Amino acid sequence: MTEVKANMAGNVWKVVVKQGDSVEADQDVVILESMKMEIPIATEEAGTVKELKVAEGDFVNEGDIIAIID
Repeated sequence: MTEVKANMAGNVWKVVVKQGDSVEADQDVVILESMKMEIPIATEEAGTVKELKVAEGDFVNEGDIIAIID
């Protein structure tokens, strides 16, 4: 199990995957918006999206769990 975490604070601009999707290592899961920049957040390991912890428009802090990959 892998926890995908935010590497900075920002708003969830776009959720790229949905629960149940298969993902590859280094695949983007969400795109954060911070200071008018778009920052992609990727998973480090391949697997299946078990749970999404955020939705578009949510605010996350650095270290918050975005998704769980199994």
